[in-house]
Amino acid sequence: MQFHDNGYVSGDPRREPAAGPERPERLPDQVDVLIVGAGPAGMTAFAQLAQFPSVVTRLIERRPGRLEIGQADGLQARSVESFQAFGFANRLIEEAYRIYSMAFWRPDPARPAEIVRTKLVPDDPSGISEFPHLILNQARVLDYFAEFAHNSPTRAVPDYGVEFLGLEVTDDAVLVQVREAGVTRTVRAKYVLGCDGARSQVREAIGRKLVGQAAMHAWGVMDVLARTDFPDYRTKCVIQSHDGGNILLIPREGGFLTRFYVDLGEVAEDDDGQVRTTPLESVVARANKILHPYTIEVQDVPWWSVYEVGHRLTDRFDDVAHDPKVFITGDACHTHSAKAGQGMNVSIQDGWNIAWKLGHVLEGRAQESLLQTYSAERQVVAQNLIAFDKEWSTLMATPAEQMPDPSLLETFYVQTFEFPAGFMTQYEPSVLTAENTHQDLALGCPIGKRFKSAIVHRVSDTTPIHLGHHARADGRWRIYVFADESRPGSGAAHQFAGWLADDPASPVRAHTPQHLDLDAWFDVKIVYQQQFGEIDLRRVPAVFKPDRGRFRITDWEKVHATGEEHDIFTERRISRDGALVVVRPDQYVANVLPLTAHDELSAFFAGIFA
Repeated sequence: MQFHDNGYVSGDPRREPAAGPERPERLPDQVDVLIVGAGPAGMTAFAQLAQFPSVVTRLIERRPGRLEIGQADGLQARSVESFQAFGFANRLIEEAYRIYSMAFWRPDPARPAEIVRTKLVPDDPSGISEFPHLILNQARVLDYFAEFAHNSPTRAVPDYGVEFLGLEVTDDAVLVQVREAGVTRTVRAKYVLGCDGARSQVREAIGRKLVGQAAMHAWGVMDVLARTDFPDYRTKCVIQSHDGGNILLIPREGGFLTRFYVDLGEVAEDDDGQVRTTPLESVVARANKILHPYTIEVQDVPWWSVYEVGHRLTDRFDDVAHDPKVFITGDACHTHSAKAGQGMNVSIQDGWNIAWKLGHVLEGRAQESLLQTYSAERQVVAQNLIAFDKEWSTLMATPAEQMPDPSLLETFYVQTFEFPAGFMTQYEPSVLTAENTHQDLALGCPIGKRFKSAIVHRVSDTTPIHLGHHARADGRWRIYVFADESRPGSGAAHQFAGWLADDPASPVRAHTPQHLDLDAWFDVKIVYQQQFGEIDLRRVPAVFKPDRGRFRITDWEKVHATGEEHDIFTERRISRDGALVVVRPDQYVANVLPLTAHDELSAFFAGIFA
């Protein structure tokens, strides 16, 4: 974390200096962005837009206050990577339950009426991320995003107790009907973001429909405090019984609370939702039947529900193909089972994806056509999610004796781990994602996939740090300059630095307003191949040591090198001839280029920026 650049900060450094227009306490009649719904997607978008001081953003939520008990609880590693950018990953990790292993239980071949553990597998067998797979109540995740938004320059806070009634899209605005304290009025917005769940009124207002079908299989889910003799009660488990159905058991944060997803069996076509009236006692009884010979004695149930698995998707995530003004996210445009831990995680990426784009357009950084990429990118992700979840939820509901291979479930879990962890997303070529023409220069940074961090040494103080952890959710693009074998003061990296700093065609000069710091819109960092002790900072070009703040203080934290134990060039298969890796504000790799590709880099950003 960097601060003090504008003078000494004696308080909490996470609270940024206030900026932008004064925020009225009452929901104003005119806003730039109106977000409907304070779920994961809505709060992520709200937090990101709070980093754009000139953009007037308000979030309305019909609840009278913060969510107290959340439904979702699984946090995949990709989400925790994202939390690092929002500045609260470490605090959240400390609070959450961390999943290290997954236990699989099946009927004992000698006594089929009883279950026995058959396998214990690592949760992340390939070490796909430096961040863990966690369990934490959704309400706490929303609290962290709300804190980030309130500490941002706009001092943003949600508008609770405001109900969305409908909207009308006109040529120049979206007219939104809301009700607050019994009074109905119209709010004029440039853009509306519908984050209001599976029964989304925003989705209905723009004529989009969730298309798909229910799987006709019901599950009871309950968070319990219980006495039990089941030995893996505090380990994530898949439990398949002989004739009672299956359980997905997920320990919760705090050391005592545990969540049970209990198989309630097939649902008749004419059930008409009656299964949702299943009493809690029946869910507990079913759980005990599946767990035999073990038992649970439920002492308290903070939250429980019964639901039917459904897989539904809208054809687009916005209102029109060209110049969209209304966008939908999360459950408003894709629904699936809860057992793969995807709902909150995918919604967070939905919200982040559209929010930084709205910020760029509304601040005048980018062309309005940028907003068309939201539906194009995220709808494909949702399609892949639903295809995966259909397979996973079907396996979860299959009786053990009907499995073609007794170990099929655990094999599927291990082989497909990268998908639910959030790392299979790869955006197709577009204005934001280049073709893979030069991918061979950085094979470990696939274009379209998230930037996978690795440890480098900060030259100024020799500190080993993860290169990606220095990137914040501040709306900036990252240009990582991986130097050629030359030392500072010579070679292709040095020539690139001179062009970047001085040539009017360079993106830094062409697009950064003159009254702002040189790195206000582009965060440029260099990584040298030599070890950190061999780098002479005096010879490092000034563009990698920019002056910051009102006192024009040098930023020493953009120059990195390798160390005895860490060589990012080897670990991420980066060419020894050097490379440029361009990363979007939401951490996805946008382009890989040679150090000499000055014109190509200019052309790439010219297609995005206004």
